Amino acid sequence: MRTIDLSPLYRSFIGFDHLANLLDDASRNEKQNGYPPYNIELLADDKYRITMAVAGFSKDELTLEVKENLLLITGQKPDKEEQERKFLHKGISERSFERKFQLGAHVKVLTADMENGLLHVDLERVIPEALKPRRIEIGSNLIEN
Repeated sequence: MRTIDLSPLYRSFIGFDHLANLLDDASRNEKQNGYPPYNIELLADDKYRITMAVAGFSKDELTLEVKENLLLITGQKPDKEEQERKFLHKGISERSFERKFQLGAHVKVLTADMENGLLHVDLERVIPEALKPRRIEIGSNLIEN
């Protein structure tokens, strides 16, 4: 994999350093392993769904946490179960995991549900009224008191 030197961005763009940090974080997230597998769907213009295959996990063993613009999904399996069971073949991993998703600006987590071994996390981009485009009539007074 190629590495990209982002130092010119830091030198010439004032106030855009967070963009370079996002690119750095994205390159680090590519190094995450592929477990558990997941899909990201676009349901509507501003609605998304992350579906993650969490076979063998109960709701109590899964944790979803949103901090700033980062969604962290963690699965914790107790280690003691492994000692009590004897497998002839073990194809279902059931190992603990941590998966991070960088959320865009104004993306909020709406709901999380689990069905048939799949964790569904619904998200929506909610743009504040102040940031939405607005039409300005010619001759109108823009100053509001």
